[in-house]
Amino acid sequence: MTDTIRRYFAAFNAGDTDAMLDCLSEDIAHHVNEGQIRRGKALFAEFNAHMTRSYRETLTDMVIFEAEGGRRAAAEFIVNGTYLQTDAGLPEARGQTYRLPAGSFFDLDEDGLISRVTTYYNLADWIRQVSA
Repeated sequence: MTDTIRRYFAAFNAGDTDAMLDCLSEDIAHHVNEGQIRRGKALFAEFNAHMTRSYRETLTDMVIFEAEGGRRAAAEFIVNGTYLQTDAGLPEARGQTYRLPAGSFFDLDEDGLISRVTTYYNLADWIRQVSA
């Protein structure tokens, strides 16, 4: 099952939303840091399009963990990014770069597709970095 997670993150780093969507179940529950749960591939794609406009990010130092039974997984990584376009309610974007630790947690369905992804990072740290 970690193959799906590896494909998902490889697609993320390549900026390939369609390949990310291929890793997701139709009823994906996307739990966003500091946001609402988005359900379904359409809302995931919409969120990803917004993020692509506002941020350019690459994930490095990836470590993937798989729970016994293969239906749950987690990943720890470093987000290396550039703030491209001001996001509502956040500091003004001026091309600032940032680097911060983050993690994602996954449920996988019986077909090995991601049915839940929850991502966490320290928003206060990100704000400090882009406000400096």
